[in-house]
Amino acid sequence: MTIDKKIFLTIVLSFFAAACSSSDQVELAQATAQPTTSVLSTALPTPVEVGCSTIQMEATPAVAQSSDFPAVNESDHILGAQDAAVTVIEYCDFQTQACHDLALTMQKIMQRQPEDVRFVFRPIPLLKSTVYPNSQLAAQAAYAAGQQDKFWQMYELLHLKYAQWAGLPPAGFESWLMKEVPELGVDAEKFRLDLKSSEAESTVRAWNEALIQLGVTSVPLMLINGIPQQTYVSDFSSLNRMIGVIALGQKQFGTCPAFDIDITHSYIATLKTQKGEIVIRLFPEKAPLAVNSFVFLARQGWYDGVTFHRVLPGFIAQTGDPSGTGAGNPGYFYKDEADNGLKFDKPGVVGMANSGLDSNGSQFFITYASQPTLDGVYTVFGQVIKGMDVLEQLTARDPQQTDDIPMGDVLISVSIEEK
Repeated sequence: MTIDKKIFLTIVLSFFAAACSSSDQVELAQATAQPTTSVLSTALPTPVEVGCSTIQMEATPAVAQSSDFPAVNESDHILGAQDAAVTVIEYCDFQTQACHDLALTMQKIMQRQPEDVRFVFRPIPLLKSTVYPNSQLAAQAAYAAGQQDKFWQMYELLHLKYAQWAGLPPAGFESWLMKEVPELGVDAEKFRLDLKSSEAESTVRAWNEALIQLGVTSVPLMLINGIPQQTYVSDFSSLNRMIGVIALGQKQFGTCPAFDIDITHSYIATLKTQKGEIVIRLFPEKAPLAVNSFVFLARQGWYDGVTFHRVLPGFIAQTGDPSGTGAGNPGYFYKDEADNGLKFDKPGVVGMANSGLDSNGSQFFITYASQPTLDGVYTVFGQVIKGMDVLEQLTARDPQQTDDIPMGDVLISVSIEEK
């Protein structure tokens, strides 16, 4: 349930030096931010005293300040929105297993975070390789398909049916290509001519030589927002966290919210989810800081479209992080109110997740049953008054167990009724 600060810091810093075994890379030679914190003390228009810390994300810049690698240009093959928060540039070969695995990872990333990622693929063939004899022809196939605006269709075909062609001899691979290309909607005869043309050969040779001239000796190679990863994480969980936190940096608030609630008023929050509505009575008189922040974030649309990223039946359901990683926050932390006399003594108790003393942000959880071990550690700030049956229908999901976890249910919106 807790959000580990060390994990959060590690994710931000891992853009610059992510870990991966060197055995996952293929030698080309063989073929030829740290958050800063400031404490703000704000005098509230109530007897409540609040300490709030803001976090300024020093994430990878939208465009690298300087890079030896070419910027994204009109000759590139691109998926995703131009204004996406994260641009991933991948230099890779089609036949190597590591590049194939990375392709499957990027496919999942694009499915999970379609609005946050722009993906650029730059083929790097392993010329005259005896280990990967189909490498050059696969790159030429991508070039030939691209001549008919079908580059990505060929990219998908090569990875979708990787097991069918990766072990074939070159002559068998060429025959396989000619049988498959009609499914892509290309002119098969034009494709055949382009596949073995001098233009195709010179183009893929130039792709290879350009990377070697940059001093790169192995693939896969990944750049995130223009910054190359000396070694990089290719597993889905690590890359998904990395991208999620970078994208979140553009959404965070630069200051703590003003104290705008009236603790003498009643506040009802309605959580509209994929499975139905959950209605929560908030406790502003008992947890004014938590309720004030929650109401602020709800009215700002912070929770709209957020995933229930952690759902452990019998324990809790947790949400509130737009990055979907469990490591995100709204850009500020505020003090605990765990000693307000409220207990996690029944189903439907709503509490603030934290990563230690006075580190409440935007993530919250709802209990499925009494959880006395949480008393005095986490702030109780609400109680479900309707919709426990909806909570019980949420998809079970433990992001710490495996990369192959199901998609989390979406919290569509949170509306606040004040009386």
